[in-house]
This record gives sequence, structure tokens and C-alpha cells, in this order.
Amino acid sequence: MPELTPRRRLLVLAICCMSLLIVSLDNTVLNVALPSMRRELHADVAGMQWTIDAYTLVLASLLMLAGSTADRIGRRKVFMAGLALFTVGSLLCSLAPNLESLVAFRMIQAMGGSMLNPVAMSIITNTFTDPRERARAIGVWGGVVGISMAAGPLVGGVLTDSVGWRSIFWLNLPVGLAALLLTFRYVPESRAPRPRRMDPVGQLLIIVLLGSLTYAIIEASPALAVVAALALTAFLLYEPRRAEPLIDLRFFRSAPFSGATVIAVCAFAALAGFLFVNTLYLQDVRGLSALHAGLYMLPMAALTLVCAPLSGRLVGSRGPRLPLLIAGVTMAASGVLFAAFEAETSTPLLFTGYVLFGLGFGMVNAPITNTAVSGMPRAQAGVAAAVASTSRQIGQTLGVAVIGAVLAAGVSPASHTAGFAEASRPAWWIITGCGACVLAVGAWTSGAWAEGTAERTAARLG
Repeated sequence: MPELTPRRRLLVLAICCMSLLIVSLDNTVLNVALPSMRRELHADVAGMQWTIDAYTLVLASLLMLAGSTADRIGRRKVFMAGLALFTVGSLLCSLAPNLESLVAFRMIQAMGGSMLNPVAMSIITNTFTDPRERARAIGVWGGVVGISMAAGPLVGGVLTDSVGWRSIFWLNLPVGLAALLLTFRYVPESRAPRPRRMDPVGQLLIIVLLGSLTYAIIEASPALAVVAALALTAFLLYEPRRAEPLIDLRFFRSAPFSGATVIAVCAFAALAGFLFVNTLYLQDVRGLSALHAGLYMLPMAALTLVCAPLSGRLVGSRGPRLPLLIAGVTMAASGVLFAAFEAETSTPLLFTGYVLFGLGFGMVNAPITNTAVSGMPRAQAGVAAAVASTSRQIGQTLGVAVIGAVLAAGVSPASHTAGFAEASRPAWWIITGCGACVLAVGAWTSGAWAEGTAERTAARLG
């Protein structure tokens, strides 16, 4: 790829950030609109779970495939295809006549979304070749997630109350089209010098595993749980036999890498569950409008926005241990406030819980990627980061599936408000457990012993 001018490189970064914004914003905006969607589409709690999980499930299943395909046939080609598919999917979602159509169109959206984030990161890595410039560019990229967290509930509330829930999907159309045109004009094509081979069997097993596990949780299906277990067993037996597997299982001999994977699943499961429970509580039980519900959650989003760059600086200066410990303590403390002290019944306690969770989630994101790639050979760093991104999506999928299933079991089908507070108590204990897991695993996988396992793993991979 020819050397680009500084202005052109910044433009490429801006285009990549536009794609991240619409993908990240999509779920935070959607959460606030869930009660309105449920009323119009006559859906139950399980239906609301599928509007979120259909998206995150497909995204998690296809991230690795999209990244390797882009390395092989061209990153700009795949990136443009992703933008086009995501934009078309958003238009279809806005026109969905029923819940089943909405879930199907969300899956189309996710197919496009899977081609955006990992491919955009590859484009940024190849555009910013100087290590210091690359670090700053990735810092800007990470800040966009904080912006989407802060803006999502408020933007979703404004649009849902003023125009209707369908307008949250219209938001993606102008941004997606603009990013598509700018990519065609300004983003140069690039490929990996030695792209990884395709692994169709491994990819199919991942799709079966995640799909059957999510369905088993949401629909309480033991048969699908057995299918998930069989798919996992087959994956663990098949992958080590391939020269270039979809996921090299030797990565998990590195304690920091394994820890980052577990932390990503737990942290994002807690986030998804937190947003899901709060959105339904604020609008269905407290009777707030979508806009006011978004404003209530603003302290959480604002703390995430403020703490994300602070966490990045702490990771750079002192390593990932301190941000992970802070994240685990504050996320668990937030869950305890709701689970043991019924924080939702007191507005000051409610906001305290929001502030604590926002602080914790803001601290946890930066060390996940850093810890995942810690000590890995440069040639493997991209794959390690892709596994961390996939773990985030798996966490969101499982968070909504598990928390939603707990709520559905305790809430009366005839009334979404009857017994909601009591039914949500186990959900808050699960969120507390996720925070405690972040704390314990973060402490265990960020010390001298853990760094030693990363070095030994890197030597074997190298």
C-alpha cells in the first residue's frame, strides 16, 4: 500500500470510526426503544431478547470469518460490502411488519456489521505504520465506543418519543451511505501478504454452538443444550488437527489471553443484562418515557465516556491490573446495590448504582484487548484481538439470554409490571457475579506468573 499523507490517514481513521459508531450505537439506541417495540409488535420478554441476540449472535459467529476473508480478497472490498449490507439491513428493520421479520432483518444487519469492525481495525493498522501514531489512532477508535455508550440512550429516547422506534434504524442510513462513498473514494485497498486459509468446518461448528446455546437459554430447550455441548466437543477435537485453525487453541495456554476472554464475556454480559433490566424497569414499572429513561441512564454512560481514555492511559503506564481490579470492584458493588439493597426503589441509590457501573465498564474495555495480545507474536496479535472482540459479542448475547430468561420466569405473562422488582433480584445477583468474576480473573491473570505463561506461549507460537 502506498504511503499516505497525514491528512489522508486521518480521513481513513474518520471513515473507520463512522463504521464503528453505527455498529456500536445500534444496540445502545435499541435498548431504550424495547418497550415501545414490544407494545407495537405484541412481543413478550423472549421476543425482546431475540431482537438483541439475533444481532449479537450473528456478529459473534462471523467476526473471525470476515477478518480472514478481508485479508484474502481485499479489506476495502469487504468493508464496502459490510457498509452496504448494514445499511440495507437497517432500512429493512425500519420497515419490519412483525417481530419475526424484525429478527430476520437484524440478522442481515449483523452480517454487515461483522465485516466492519475487525476489517476497519486491519485498515487502521495498515494505514498507521508508525507505532506511536497507530497507538493514538487506536485510542481515538476506542473512544468512539464511549461516545456511542453516552449518546445511545439519549438519542434513542429522543427518536422513540418524537418519531417512533423505527426512526432509530433510519439513523444508520445517511451515516452508512456517506461512509460507503468516502471509502470508495479515499480508502486504499490492502491485503495480507499471507492470508490464513479458510476453515469452513470450524466456522460452521461455531455457528451451531452459539446459536443452539442461545436458543437453549431463551426458549428453555434441553435438546438444544445437548446440541451445543456436542458442537463444542467437536470443535475442541477438530481444531487442533488443522494446520491453520479458525482459533488456535494453544492461545489459551497464555493466562492473560484466557483471562481476557473470560473477562470480556463477563463484562459485556453484565453490560447487556444491566441495560436490558433497566430499560424495562424504568419504562414499564416507573412509567418513564423513552427520553426520560435515556436521561436517567446518562450518569452511567457519562462515566463510561470519561473513564475509557483514563483506563487506556493507566494500561499504558502501569499495566492492565489496576483498571481490571477497579472495574471488578465497582461493577460488583453496583450489582449488590440493586440485588441486596433494592437500589431501584430509591432514586439516589439508583444513580449511585449507575455511576458505579459506568465507572467499572469504562475501566474494563481497554485492558481486555491489551491483555489478549500481551506477549503474542506480532503475526498473531490480530487473531488474538479478533478473539477478544468475538468474546465481547458472546458476552452480550449470553447476558441478554440469561437475564431475560430469569426475568421471564418471574414476571407474570399477563402484566410486565407485576412482580418485576422481585423477579429482577436474581438477575442483579448474576450481574454481581459477573463483576466479581472480572475482579478475580483480572487479579489472577495480570501478575508475574501470568506474564510468564504468555511468554512461553508466544515462544511456542513463534
